[in-house]
Amino acid sequence: MFQTLDAVLLARLQFAFTMSFHIVFPAFTIGLASFLAVLETLWLATGREVFHNLFKYWIRVFAVAFGMGVVSGIVMSYQFGTNWSVFSERAGPVIGPLMAYEVLTAFFLEAGFLGVMLFGMDRVGKALHAVATYAVALGTLISAFWILAVNSWMQTPQGHVMGPDGSFLPGDWWAIVLNPSLPYRLVHMVLAAYLTTALVVGAAAAFQMLRRRATAETRVMFLMAMGMVLVTAPAQILAGDRHGLNTLDHQPAKIMAIEGHFDSHPEGAPLYLFGLPNMKEARLDHAIGIPKLGSLILKHDPNAPMAGLDTVPRQDWAPVPVVFWSFRLMVGLGMAMLGLGLWAALAWWRGRLHDSRWLHRAAFAMGPAGFVAVLAGWVTTEVGRQPWTIWGLMRTADSVSPVAAPAVGASLIGFILVYAVIFVAGTTYLLRLMARPPMPHEHGPVRGEPQRAAGITPAPAMEGKR
Repeated sequence: MFQTLDAVLLARLQFAFTMSFHIVFPAFTIGLASFLAVLETLWLATGREVFHNLFKYWIRVFAVAFGMGVVSGIVMSYQFGTNWSVFSERAGPVIGPLMAYEVLTAFFLEAGFLGVMLFGMDRVGKALHAVATYAVALGTLISAFWILAVNSWMQTPQGHVMGPDGSFLPGDWWAIVLNPSLPYRLVHMVLAAYLTTALVVGAAAAFQMLRRRATAETRVMFLMAMGMVLVTAPAQILAGDRHGLNTLDHQPAKIMAIEGHFDSHPEGAPLYLFGLPNMKEARLDHAIGIPKLGSLILKHDPNAPMAGLDTVPRQDWAPVPVVFWSFRLMVGLGMAMLGLGLWAALAWWRGRLHDSRWLHRAAFAMGPAGFVAVLAGWVTTEVGRQPWTIWGLMRTADSVSPVAAPAVGASLIGFILVYAVIFVAGTTYLLRLMARPPMPHEHGPVRGEPQRAAGITPAPAMEGKR
């Protein structure tokens, strides 16, 4: 079945499949851990039980999502040895210590305090429990730092020296870790995590308000979620712009593919909104663009010349159709998030934040948008890097393990089947947790209400019969 397929392509598909499942969970737990830290801080500062109830409501969701993220992350690390052993052998002296630092700092911090955070609310003092929550939130951010340091070095490598056997050896650790693209990628990812979490929290609250099951907790979390969207959406757009300018400096061929610039534009490049990239003919068919706006955005000069893919060897082109459309999907969703935040601000100003059903419908529909945007951004970044594993230094075709295509294909099928069972079940359980409204007694079971304590809300017709 797989004899006619390329082992490199199958290895890439397997990595993309498992990575697509994994990345959505850290994107959610990074933001949710910070949200929990804010809720606990507000509870300690104000004494209002509504924040305590929301903390207990969302910590259950965090526990499940965190566990699924850990499981999917373990699979990712194994693939470096099974499918990408040549890359691991040559780049291991650089990326190995960075990933070890992530375990020694972030994961140990999370693992050390996670149990106290999840089960210690009634067993330790408030101050110690708050410290545990802050430690877990900090651990998620540190984890993002080290993982992005690895990925950013692969995108903008520096600080290394080449060994006699072609391996990458550390020369300057500060230069390796603080490579040119790390600050932009880190800010962009953390903001994406906060946006993703805010949209999920807002969608959960909107769902309850649409079903007319809103509580005080529901209204508070909807206000907090829409406020976070309003703040982070424009910040993300600004961070994305700076990230794009950094990419233009260090990976110009990626920007050419993203923009659909097959040809150079010596007198100012247009911004193509839509089009059909034609790799065979090296042109953008049916293009719809705004003249000179591309140069204005990327060079801050509408007449600035912009080089195209015609200046890059054909074998160094990224798959233009993929990155062209994934980037537009990400940007389009970012604009929709900004629109949602502005709409919510207007509704709040008019005193209709909790009454506007069309706003609630929009917030509910936007619930998955953060995950989709994260995946689209990851596809843009990683597919746009092709054909390089380490930009300009090591090709993907030279990084794969010497494993036959049928073996890689068989493991890919195995991953698809296992993930279909485990992650569908886990996601279904998460949705069920978020489908019920947060109740005033979220801090624990209430005598006489075993169904509610188990997360089962009886139908209204049954309330009077209990």
